[in-house]
Amino acid sequence: MSIQPGFADPAKAAIIPLSLFERYLTLWVALCIVIGVVLGQAFPPTFRIIGGMEVARVNLPVGALIWVMIIPMLLKVDFSAWRQIAGHGRGIAVTLFVNWAVKPFSMALLGWLFIRHWFAPYLPDTQLDSYIAGLVLLAAAPCTAMVFVWSRLTGGDPYFTLSQVAMNDLIMVFAFAPLVGLLLGVSSITVPWATLLTSVGLYIVAPVIIAQVWRRSLLRGGQARLDSATARIQPWSVAALLAMLLLLFAFQGDAVIRQPLVIALLAVPILIQVLFNSALAYWLNRAVGEKHAVACPSALIGASNFFELAVATAISLFGFESGAALATVVGVLIEVPLMLLVVAVVNRTRGWYEAGAGASSLEHHSTREPS
Repeated sequence: MSIQPGFADPAKAAIIPLSLFERYLTLWVALCIVIGVVLGQAFPPTFRIIGGMEVARVNLPVGALIWVMIIPMLLKVDFSAWRQIAGHGRGIAVTLFVNWAVKPFSMALLGWLFIRHWFAPYLPDTQLDSYIAGLVLLAAAPCTAMVFVWSRLTGGDPYFTLSQVAMNDLIMVFAFAPLVGLLLGVSSITVPWATLLTSVGLYIVAPVIIAQVWRRSLLRGGQARLDSATARIQPWSVAALLAMLLLLFAFQGDAVIRQPLVIALLAVPILIQVLFNSALAYWLNRAVGEKHAVACPSALIGASNFFELAVATAISLFGFESGAALATVVGVLIEVPLMLLVVAVVNRTRGWYEAGAGASSLEHHSTREPS
């Protein structure tokens, strides 16, 4: 996640290994589940007090943790990076198409099929709508920070990666609330618009503004100062994520103990969505003749999610103990192993990809030559 537009050698940035936290994220999440459930069962009055610390349905401890978690990630995003996409317009078009025209709608369809129909007999009736809402929230928020990690593991173009993240974040400011409202409405789920808009303001708009003001202030001292600051505050983000997961599973403890099958069932549509959208983006980039270093981050951002935002919004809209909150955390639990699988696939199929992309590129150029 250290790729910056001022990086001296982008090629070197692409081979930086995963940190200990990034490499074992699934393990840390699993530990948080166990510890959170144990604490929730041991100290229920304490967590009831924490759950009641709300203003306008926004839980204050969670809000604080989300800011500490998101702002360090947004600090790395340069919103001027979209200017560096010259020559990769087709890759950006594929990314935006998959992220905003396919991904949320495909997840809504999968949620309707699996949760409301095929898996419904095995899930609590009162939570079906909430589970679907959580899946929609997960799919409507494209990945921001972790996509830098996946991109560098595939030798992805760092400037293209940065530009597509910047564009997605900018679109998310305006499109997240209407898209979630539309899909939840189609699913016959009541949308608390005031809370949804408040969540967008608190968890997208405000952190983006704070991060960009802070970023510009740091850059006045040079790129090295920004890199040093992001390295120092990264542990805050990690600690906040783990603390929020502990809280969430402390509240979800009863559901996890009573129905562990729920987590496995919720993982199924998420797994299908990740594999489908990554494959679609990868294939579309090949079809239009984009280079492999662009197709990789394009496919990876199409598959992964901004789960921090999804979790926070689910808690604000439906509460700590809701199925929506649980569904978004299941996304956190399975994302890392799934994304590492996608990384392995795109790396191993580079020869196949470049053979087809080269032919598509030649055909594209030949159609533009005068007869």
